[in-house]
Amino acid sequence: MEIKELGHLVLYVRNLDRSRHFYKNVLGWREVMESDSPLPAPVAAFSSPSQRTHHELLLIEVGETASSLPQGRRVGLYHFGLKVGDSDDELREVRDTLIAHHVPIRGASDHTVTHSLYIEDPDGNEIELFIDVPGVDWRSDETLIASPIRPLVL
Repeated sequence: MEIKELGHLVLYVRNLDRSRHFYKNVLGWREVMESDSPLPAPVAAFSSPSQRTHHELLLIEVGETASSLPQGRRVGLYHFGLKVGDSDDELREVRDTLIAHHVPIRGASDHTVTHSLYIEDPDGNEIELFIDVPGVDWRSDETLIASPIRPLVL
């Protein structure tokens, strides 16, 4: 078997409207499907503007009483990364959009190969918003991928 690419991500959310707003209006995903039936729960599907595939993100509403993600070390999803551009100028625009929407930035890291901002969605799922650093050729030198993490100053 050979995995060709990561196809899509599915997240359970407490409130579909709140999460739909976040992923659509804050992060800029394009909604490609919403449904209240005949599926077992309300859902919304999104794709990036490039529409690389039929959907890259699916949200499934599970209700306000659903359990929170446990804090600290645990098994399961740590975060997922979304490429938002190819320059620090684009990452600064992302930062400004997050600030305008009152989305707290939980971290900012220089990974040598990427520059990243870390946020959480309305249900506490951590998201890394990153750019590939121009001129860093990690394909020719894979050791760059394991470079020490430094604080990012935009």
